[in-house]
Amino acid sequence: MLSPVILPAKQILQTLTGIRLGWDENIPEECKEQWLSWLHHLQLLRDFKVKRCITPLNFGDPVSAQLHHFGDASESGYGTVSYLRLMNKANAVHCSFIMGKARVVPLKPVTIPRMELTAATVAVRMDRMLQEELELKLQPSVFWTDSTSVLKYIQNETTRFHTFVANRVAVIRSASETSQWRYVNGCLNPADCVSRGISVSRFLRDETWLRGPEFLSLPKHQWPKSPDLTLTASDPEVKVFAVSLNPMEESSSTVNKLLTYYSHWHRLKKAVAWMLRIKSALMASPKMSSSPLPLLHHTSTFTHTDSCVNTHSPYKGSEALNKCFVLALHFMFISNCHV
Repeated sequence: MLSPVILPAKQILQTLTGIRLGWDENIPEECKEQWLSWLHHLQLLRDFKVKRCITPLNFGDPVSAQLHHFGDASESGYGTVSYLRLMNKANAVHCSFIMGKARVVPLKPVTIPRMELTAATVAVRMDRMLQEELELKLQPSVFWTDSTSVLKYIQNETTRFHTFVANRVAVIRSASETSQWRYVNGCLNPADCVSRGISVSRFLRDETWLRGPEFLSLPKHQWPKSPDLTLTASDPEVKVFAVSLNPMEESSSTVNKLLTYYSHWHRLKKAVAWMLRIKSALMASPKMSSSPLPLLHHTSTFTHTDSCVNTHSPYKGSEALNKCFVLALHFMFISNCHV
């Protein structure tokens, strides 16, 4: 309930933690003055009183009960506040404060839309807890935010997001329906004070924090309307998939490479003959012969090679030749040495 007042103290503690002072070192004078000022104004809460009963006197038995959660974030902090909206048989409406929570922002810089989404995640977790604790028959809860980015992320059905947003949207979607999320203007959002922190004197003057915004007392058709929510591809949280269209050079056939590699016709025929022998041996799996190539091999090789030279088309067995090319080089070396 005192979350807006406690947040400034949390911010002072976070500042001191970031300085990394030793246990016996004095804190900076500025932080000391802020702390003493906060303690001094805290005494104004002595006369602060609040009714424990969530229903007013003579309100009667409620015929409708519904939780409303508000979330907000700023550069200082983020938080949520929850209200219970009751309606009796005479259609009279009463809103009661149920729970509030304030947290400081992480030390690592985080964008405001991400903090707004984190506040929304806290809201759905609070709703789950209150649904279990309140012994009332509750209607589906309503979640309010002044961030159109959060509403776009939650209502999105097609676009994929970066991990931070995707994980939190998954938590929100698993605990609530998209129809439960509504937009509220920032000036009407009671969670604004819990995301920034306020002084004790302002807390005592502001009744919105304890009673909720005035529009909750109105019929549903008079609640704030949501603006146009169209998620664009330029949103920084949208994951962009890049497709590489690098041109690829057309690969030449194995025989064409051999034609370029060998400058002597006889050596070319001999190399192709060895490749054909190795290909046949690997496919038939007999014991390979190491005898010199007979004339028949040279004649057959001449037919294959001459055909490739004349047509400049790739040899159909080029895949097998590629696999045997290294072995062929070894046999060619042996043959050239007359082994």
